Amino acid sequence: MSFNQNPRAVSESDPGAPLCVRAFPAPAHANRTPFQRDRERIVQARAFRRLAGKTQVFTSRASDHFRSRLTHTMEVAQIARHVACALDLNEDLAEALALVHDIGHPPFGHAGERALDQCLQRHGLRFDHNIHALRIVEHFEQRYAAHRGLNLTLGVREGIIKHSRDYSPVTHPELAIYFLDQAPPLEAQIIDLTDEIAYLTADLDDGVESGLLEIAHLRQHVRVLSRCFNIVERQHPNVDEKYLFHEALQLMQNVLTDDLINTTRANLELHALETLQGVRFHRQRVATFSPEVEAERLQEKQYLYDHLYTCPELELEHNKAEEVVTALFDYWIESPEELPEGYHEDIQTEGLARVVADYIAGMTDAYILLQYAMVKRRPRLPRV
Repeated sequence: MSFNQNPRAVSESDPGAPLCVRAFPAPAHANRTPFQRDRERIVQARAFRRLAGKTQVFTSRASDHFRSRLTHTMEVAQIARHVACALDLNEDLAEALALVHDIGHPPFGHAGERALDQCLQRHGLRFDHNIHALRIVEHFEQRYAAHRGLNLTLGVREGIIKHSRDYSPVTHPELAIYFLDQAPPLEAQIIDLTDEIAYLTADLDDGVESGLLEIAHLRQHVRVLSRCFNIVERQHPNVDEKYLFHEALQLMQNVLTDDLINTTRANLELHALETLQGVRFHRQRVATFSPEVEAERLQEKQYLYDHLYTCPELELEHNKAEEVVTALFDYWIESPEELPEGYHEDIQTEGLARVVADYIAGMTDAYILLQYAMVKRRPRLPRV
């Protein structure tokens, strides 16, 4: 069993190091590092398996080829491990964080998350998929006889919370254990950006597959894809456009990934960040794209928002998702006795609204539609 010796990386050479510590005692394994064990616990979790049934972008459009949350997660893990290897970071920690980064998302993608958050706001609460992911791995998963949760290392739990945003210790004192006054390690910092790389590439692919995006229009309006398409077109003249498009997507993913690696490495050298502590106490995140590629990333993201995520066809799906989530939330608020028995005990400690949100957030798209169909026949289902 080998350990990373890069002083900027999170090390597992000392099993008692703070980021390797678990909430409940667990004996060390002779052939697996702590983060390798975390990776396996995540993959074996029921919440991880349910990602196969949760929307990435499309819900009802018929194709077996569109990404789900699970296939997207696998793509992020592949890119994250490559970036971590290139930067000589802890690959196992990066992979574990990539595999768990979307585990807190509710059904129906961002539309479902938005609807659930709006429902909770009426009760003075909010829905945050990072915090919900932490609740899943610490509380909802029940895989061990001695305790609830997956008993992941502190390093993975910190990364779940901080990979994509920073939390204030003033507004979130309950998260104080996760070093809110420090930046996350590089292994966590790269997750948000490898997530971006994965979905910026995949959403163009799925958008064209769906017929909602056209390759010619993408070439005219998405700068990073356009320059990659021009390169592959010169390399492969007289090849069908759809094959050139797939080549261009692969090149685009490589361009974004290489830029992340090279810019992060340059940032480390520019600021003379030689140790993990140096990274954690640096005033800004070190893992970034270059200004030029960051501008292209933002331009593509705006294009996807304008032409795919908010297009009329998907807006119909989003409206249906919001209707289903809102109606079921209101139904169980009015009829808590209809919740599964296992949720009743948590109402006393968490409050009814949070418990209802927890129940809905764990559902797959198919299961929540089944629940909606079942309760729709009951007279107390609220109108929305």
